[in-house]
Amino acid sequence: MPGSFARLSTVRIMTWNIHGGVGPDGRFDLQRVISLVQKISPDIVALQEVDSRSGRFARTPVFEELAAALGPHSAEARLIAAPDGDYGHMLISRWPIHDIVRHDVSLGRRERRVAIETTAATPHGKFHIVAAHLGLSFRERRHQAERLRDVAERGPTRSVVLGDFNDWFEHGSVQKALAEAMPGRTHHKTFPSWRPLFALDRIYYRPRAIVIRSWTVPDARAISDHLPIVADLAL
Repeated sequence: MPGSFARLSTVRIMTWNIHGGVGPDGRFDLQRVISLVQKISPDIVALQEVDSRSGRFARTPVFEELAAALGPHSAEARLIAAPDGDYGHMLISRWPIHDIVRHDVSLGRRERRVAIETTAATPHGKFHIVAAHLGLSFRERRHQAERLRDVAERGPTRSVVLGDFNDWFEHGSVQKALAEAMPGRTHHKTFPSWRPLFALDRIYYRPRAIVIRSWTVPDARAISDHLPIVADLAL
């Protein structure tokens, strides 16, 4: 992580697949997730694989606890609703978020997928955000990436699309679909966290010059199978 610097005119964003709060050690510990995010102190954070289903672990109100600990404003996409809890992803913001739209980007009988679109009212002006967690098959991701492109193209000049794209190809279907609408992107390898080989998690952005710097957080390797990506944006 870079050294400290003035953040008077910047916004810090973060995306992280938290693997249901279960680390490589097989232990569910939501507080580890919360502590790491608080240490990074993002203004806006997108979290994937948020899971409150009990399974092997005691039922915990995960969505509610993350929202309470990490920011006063949040938007959720609960994609699986089960008797013992819910599964999905969420966006949490330090500032108010408006015009929340949940775009269903599912394909056929594949697992349900939803992209969260919103606008954050930052002290530096409005900022357009789309948070997503794409599917595992090539055809599914191509369909979802095209939907994300359509959403991104309708957004204002200052915009990011972030999340877990499950696309390990440098010039895969996601990149091809989003390249024109979102000319900038991160390239950090994030999966698996203990030996990152694939850039599954990304931040796409426009304009290209908006990102000052971006990085991963190696400390997360003990908490999830993905490393988070953090970026500072000049608004």
